[in-house]
Amino acid sequence: MRALAAEFQKVLTTRMWWLLAILLAVYVAFMAGGLGALFSWLSANPGEAAETGGAPLPRGLELAPLLYSFASTIGYVFPLLLGALAVTGEFRHKTLTPTFLAEPHRSVVLSAKFLSQLVVGALLGALAYAVSVGSGAAALAGFGLETGLDSSDTWAVIGRGVLAMALWGGIGVGLGVLIPNQVAAVVIVIAFTQFLEPILRFAASLNEVTASIGRFLPGAASDALVGASFYSVASFGGVELLEWWQGGLVLAGLAVLLTIIGGATTWRRDVS
Repeated sequence: MRALAAEFQKVLTTRMWWLLAILLAVYVAFMAGGLGALFSWLSANPGEAAETGGAPLPRGLELAPLLYSFASTIGYVFPLLLGALAVTGEFRHKTLTPTFLAEPHRSVVLSAKFLSQLVVGALLGALAYAVSVGSGAAALAGFGLETGLDSSDTWAVIGRGVLAMALWGGIGVGLGVLIPNQVAAVVIVIAFTQFLEPILRFAASLNEVTASIGRFLPGAASDALVGASFYSVASFGGVELLEWWQGGLVLAGLAVLLTIIGGATTWRRDVS
């Protein structure tokens, strides 16, 4: 418990967490609110949209969960980054030595980091979904469309989305332990989440065999866990996702596996 409290203190006594939280809130509000207004207008005025060259939305598309899920669809990179920085920052600033002197059992320190980032990721997820629900519901209500807030299915999507964000925090810890160089870890997170994985998911969707494999990519598993995603109306809409619980197991397994591998290798090395 002391190690866990120390990890929370390390997070809360730095500026990184609230800077990322602000960026996350602004990013999600812009995307959920802006695209929410656009999609709501297309849905409420299909005739005018067709006359102006706008593409009609797929029939039967539920806008509410789609807009609300922007919190995790585009926001998962923030708990992932914060989780990685929680580990790599100690290597960069050489604070691991006093940490291990205070708690010589390295597995305890690593477990505390993992658990604390699960909680921090969930808190970032709650913030992101509060923003996406607020801006998305406002856009829907502005055009007289259903917000879905009276549906248990919508709240299930929100709850699973917060869980997904928590698991991304755990994945960040595993990545940070496996790649202790802070610059390398940040570059890998940005490159994979913003460029490589979207390309892989698009390429996988072109063939049935690769599509079945692409379902196990981290972003696809996260979308499956949440149960709603912007990619459902984008280029990946034809790919069948995993069941929500399967997506959750993939994310949890990835977080645990990366952490165990890193804990058995780089975490055991001598520190200066």
